[in-house]
Amino acid sequence: MLQTRITPPREIDSPTQESASLEQTVSSAIALIGRQYPVIIFVMCLCIGLAGVYLLTAPKRYTGTAVLLIDSRKMQGLQTQQATGADSSIDSAMVDSQVEVLKSETIATNVIKQLHLLDSPEFTDDEAGLLTSISNLFSWMFPEQRPSEAALMRIAIGKVLGYLSIKRVGLSYVIEISYQSRSPDEAARIANAVAEGYINDSLESKYQASRRAAVWLQDRLKELRTEASTAERAVVDFKAKNNIVDAGGRLLTEQQLAEINSSLTQARAQRAEAQAKLERITAILNSDDGDSKVILNDLATVTDTMNNPVITKLRQTYLDYAARESDWSNRYGPTHLAVVNLRNQMREIRHSITDELRRTAEVYKSDLAIAKAREESSQKSLNDTITLSNGTNQAQIALRDLESNAQSARALSDNFLQLYMVSVQQQSFPITEARVITQASNAPNKTSPKTTLILLATLIGGAILAGGVAVLLDMMDRVFRTVSQVEQYLRTSCLASIPTIGSEQNQGLAGHTLLSRAGRLLARRKKQPQPAAPKSVPAAASGPPLGKSEPRSKQPQPHGDRLLTANQSVGRYVINSPFSRFAEGFRSIKLACDLSSYGSANKVVGITSGLPNEGKSTVSEALAQTVAQSGARTLLIDGDIRNPSLTARLAPSAHAGLIDVVIGRVDWTDAVWIDPQTNLHFMPCVVTSRFSNSSDVLASPQMERLFQNLREHYDRIILDLSPLAPVIDVRATGALADSYILVVEWAKAKVDILERVLSETPIVRERMLGAILNKVNMAVMSRYDIYSAGYYRNRYYKRYGYVD
Repeated sequence: MLQTRITPPREIDSPTQESASLEQTVSSAIALIGRQYPVIIFVMCLCIGLAGVYLLTAPKRYTGTAVLLIDSRKMQGLQTQQATGADSSIDSAMVDSQVEVLKSETIATNVIKQLHLLDSPEFTDDEAGLLTSISNLFSWMFPEQRPSEAALMRIAIGKVLGYLSIKRVGLSYVIEISYQSRSPDEAARIANAVAEGYINDSLESKYQASRRAAVWLQDRLKELRTEASTAERAVVDFKAKNNIVDAGGRLLTEQQLAEINSSLTQARAQRAEAQAKLERITAILNSDDGDSKVILNDLATVTDTMNNPVITKLRQTYLDYAARESDWSNRYGPTHLAVVNLRNQMREIRHSITDELRRTAEVYKSDLAIAKAREESSQKSLNDTITLSNGTNQAQIALRDLESNAQSARALSDNFLQLYMVSVQQQSFPITEARVITQASNAPNKTSPKTTLILLATLIGGAILAGGVAVLLDMMDRVFRTVSQVEQYLRTSCLASIPTIGSEQNQGLAGHTLLSRAGRLLARRKKQPQPAAPKSVPAAASGPPLGKSEPRSKQPQPHGDRLLTANQSVGRYVINSPFSRFAEGFRSIKLACDLSSYGSANKVVGITSGLPNEGKSTVSEALAQTVAQSGARTLLIDGDIRNPSLTARLAPSAHAGLIDVVIGRVDWTDAVWIDPQTNLHFMPCVVTSRFSNSSDVLASPQMERLFQNLREHYDRIILDLSPLAPVIDVRATGALADSYILVVEWAKAKVDILERVLSETPIVRERMLGAILNKVNMAVMSRYDIYSAGYYRNRYYKRYGYVD
């Protein structure tokens, strides 16, 4: 990855930054999948493999299903209460209760006994499991004891109920009975047996309930009959004691009272009539005797009432005489003898009528007396009867209570007799509301293991598990993998991403070709005459020397014993393979160093890392070779006094180095080695024993004066320093280095460690030119930076001559 970043360090996002949008969330998820897809694929394959092993090893089970209907219609004509229309529908709670009855141990026990399932090892052996397998390993240590019949029955019940499934179909009255077994015939047989067992149990329960009810009703019926007889006997005794006699549903006193009341009414009417007649006749008799017309008129009003034939006949005769007297008086005169005789006869008739009236009045007086006597007798009888009736009514209150008790006892006895008859009928013909509408078939119906469901669950569960593992690994992956991470956590620019040499495509063939070409070039240069001093820029220089020209009065001369021949070094790869990403990355670093030199002196660049083995020495060598190849006077110094690995690789035969120059043992020109191909100068660090005060040497005035002298003779000094975490030598180089470059090993350097060491070394943070992401696997890095994934593809670089 070729990058030249001279922008200021990017600040870390503040915690008040807005939450990620949906697009960012999706992008983050895609990035996570891109980073962790090997782990995700591995976990998914592992889950699918385990599922496949389970599907191959799990025993197959078949399901038999019988369908039961709880019918709410009752069989009429068999039971008395049903014949009367007392039919009640089955509610939902009742159906759910029957489902639980089907799951009961009673049904399971009946099925086991009916089908003799205790003889089958499938229902008496424990399920094979981890604990069972472990216990079988140690079974020889304990004597084998055969389980009891009760224990075998408990195991069989658990097996039957474990594989039995009872469910209601929606809100209907239909219940499905399913059973799983290793044999389809066994599954169908047990499912049908459960349905039949439920029906038989229902019939048996109803028979037992009817029998118990009949026994109880019989005993209760005897008690009720005794109570009814006692109550009725009490009614009869009370009537006899209180002289209460009824006839035709009425009491005798009530009938007498009605009759006496009727007689009294008649007597009163007769008395009134007799008194009226007597008073009328008396009124007639008391009228004027001389007034014959008044008497005749009064007689005319009472004759019809009295119905007296004598008076009627006399009155008629009188009227005839009166008519004749009137006629004769008009004809013969009022003094005629015949007229006078008629008048005398008429006077006799009036006297006769008056006498008859007096006799009739005496009769009426007698009738009136009789009527009054009868009325008084009836009134007395009525009063006596009323008195007797009042006493009887008081007794009637108690009598009604006794009769009511007797009727209630008799009605209750009759009801219990009816219930007793119904229970007897139910014992003779018990019925149930359940019936089997579909028998379980023995056709194969494999339900376990469910291949499609298991594979679907495996895919879903594996995806969830893989995602969780990927997220967990990503959260635990606190290392630097992208340029953005370097800039975010270290607050500096990432100058370049240096790919690892071993990961490049066709590296074996390309490396061999490039090394062979470099060897031939070195051989040709050795045949040419060597210059006396590096006063001019080599012909292969790509441009003018950087910086101001320095006096060259004192330059190290090339010596046969101090020539670098590091063609096999990784740092030399920038020269041997100039059209590689590796070389382009170091040109990016060189450009950043050149641009940072404008306006200020930045000759000495310190190369360090957080921990050892992150490639800082290789980076130092490759950067120095790149700068030297451009024609700049470049000096590479091995400043890692504790572990001078660069010296061991480039100049293993050196006898004098940086320490010898500082203590004044040799001149610095005599300690410098020269690369004849790029004119790179290298000052090794030769130590014969471990230094405990290496930081004092780096911070000494002699070292500072040495670097001041070297600044006058070189355009760029690359200082390979020790790591920051193990030793404190870098802290003592504040007077030596103008800037620092931090080497960060890709996918190995810990974020926490680098943050800690940079906080402890403020001089490096303040003067940090940038960081380098080293040993990058470009193919893997593209998975962690999805926004720049295409940036790492080789096809974009081949157009410009790159050979990677």
